[in-house]
Amino acid sequence: MVVMILEKVSVSLRGTLTRWLLEPHSGVFVGHVSALVRDQLWEKCASAKGVGGVIQIWSTNNEQHFAMRMAGDTRRLVIDNEGLQLVMVRK
Repeated sequence: MVVMILEKVSVSLRGTLTRWLLEPHSGVFVGHVSALVRDQLWEKCASAKGVGGVIQIWSTNNEQHFAMRMAGDTRRLVIDNEGLQLVMVRK
């Protein structure tokens, strides 16, 4: 399972993601793709985000059962605290 959240990005980038993932809410994309496709989608979004931001969350085999990464100007930050990924809200 992969979730991608796009903030303040171009419509064309959102359209590109709809080829691989469903968009149940504006800027939120969900789907099930291979690790290779997941990483390629990340590279595409991270390089084409412009002034916006991208968050990617995916299922994995760790204590939290998911991992996440962020790029660009997002309202939140990922903080690593002793191996656990936590989210900090920017003020």
